[in-house]
Amino acid sequence: MANVTLKDQEKKQQENVAEKVSAVEKFFNENKKIIWGVLGAAVIIGVAILCYHKFYAEPRRAEAQEQMYPAEASFRAGNYDIALNGDGNVLGFAQVIDEYGSKAGAAAYFYAGVCELQLGNFENAVSYLGKYNGKDEILKARALGCKGDAYTGLQKLDDALSCYEKAAGVVDNLFAASYLLKAGVVCEELGKPEKALGFYKKIKDQYPQSMEGYDIDKYISRIENAPASK
Repeated sequence: MANVTLKDQEKKQQENVAEKVSAVEKFFNENKKIIWGVLGAAVIIGVAILCYHKFYAEPRRAEAQEQMYPAEASFRAGNYDIALNGDGNVLGFAQVIDEYGSKAGAAAYFYAGVCELQLGNFENAVSYLGKYNGKDEILKARALGCKGDAYTGLQKLDDALSCYEKAAGVVDNLFAASYLLKAGVVCEELGKPEKALGFYKKIKDQYPQSMEGYDIDKYISRIENAPASK
């Protein structure tokens, strides 16, 4: 009896499998034009994407990087206006961004933002630096720090403080001390001495070997010895 039941189960399973296979074959036969059309479209789209990247995007990216070399040289020399706007013979970062957009790479926005900051064009600096999305942590922190400097120039101190705090949180090294110091100074200007003291003590405790760490005691003493407000 058990053998008969087992055979019945196996037969039933085979029939179920056969039914499913038959259903699949029927579906394919009824819809094979649509299926082949979808597969063909997928192949065409895949080839189109590959061609776009290989024959357009990558050459444009390489061209943008090549166009940036003179601007980078001007930047390193401190010629920020030429680095940003070019000199009529070579492109500046702003023109490279206008011409190539994101294909110019994240660094173009960083350089352009720093140039605008050095030239005192704080709104433009904030705009460029806000578009920087590089992965390097040191440059990411520096972009946030420079953005904070631009906000300070605009007297938007709360925004500046936010940027400095974020910058200090990105890197855990001696660079963080400079952002913490700026955050403390801004806090003092905002009338928040206790919060400023927290930033200064963090420098003293965590980054005593930084340049900021050597002079941090005077900042701490200034707050701790300040007359109590009435």
